[in-house]
Amino acid sequence: MSVTARTSEQQSLLANLGSRVMVSFEEMGAFSYLCGETLRSMFRRPIEINEIVKQINYLGVRSLSIGLLTAMFTGLVMALQFAVGLERFGAKEYVSIVVALAITRELGPVLTSVVVGGRVGAGITAEIGSMKVTEQIDAIRALGANPVKKLIVPRLWAMLIALPMLTLMADAVGILGGMMISTLEMGIKPGTFMNDVFLGLDFVDVFTGLAKTYVFGFGIVMIGCYRGMTTSGGTEGVGQATTHTVVISLIFIFVADFFLTKLFLVL
Repeated sequence: MSVTARTSEQQSLLANLGSRVMVSFEEMGAFSYLCGETLRSMFRRPIEINEIVKQINYLGVRSLSIGLLTAMFTGLVMALQFAVGLERFGAKEYVSIVVALAITRELGPVLTSVVVGGRVGAGITAEIGSMKVTEQIDAIRALGANPVKKLIVPRLWAMLIALPMLTLMADAVGILGGMMISTLEMGIKPGTFMNDVFLGLDFVDVFTGLAKTYVFGFGIVMIGCYRGMTTSGGTEGVGQATTHTVVISLIFIFVADFFLTKLFLVL
């Protein structure tokens, strides 16, 4: 390969890289603007109570079964693993508090958000993306309404209400699953298990887990809505946007969980 051809190829690679970086910054700016506009619109009247209730049913109630099922088996597996590990050191009485702390601080909020994010984020993107490609969002603007107020705000309110409640129920079910395994595998009485849980758990442990869900929920809704409102390319574009939403939402949850955990440990 000649020097000229090699130089031309390097310039092309640099140009493509620069173009991708510029697109990424543009998307970050547009996403930040959408988040700011949504936050400004959340407390403006009128508040769509009926639409919020409808979205709570879709985002929360319909996710209840898969969320609780995930929590139940997470508690079962956690207790089973800790039962084997702690019994080697004669510390099986600590199974209850270890399982409870792991579920309330990390596994409950994270796994519930992952399950809800995968299900709900894809649904939000598909619904709003379909409206985008069929020009229904443009029609909303033409009628003088604000698409952010009409489409995004009710979903955000619903998620901020439903996800913490769903996480609380998932925590309870996960701890009950751990109690079942502890009773069957290690002979720990249910009363003893629950007494150790109540004595070992602090309000801070539960609060930190619930606080994470507000950040996760905000990210899930905003990522799904942003991808939906920027969808192009017809039905194929809707499918691609849905896939991107699920991937980005999961990455956001895990990255945000690390920084939130670090923050709460410092505080």
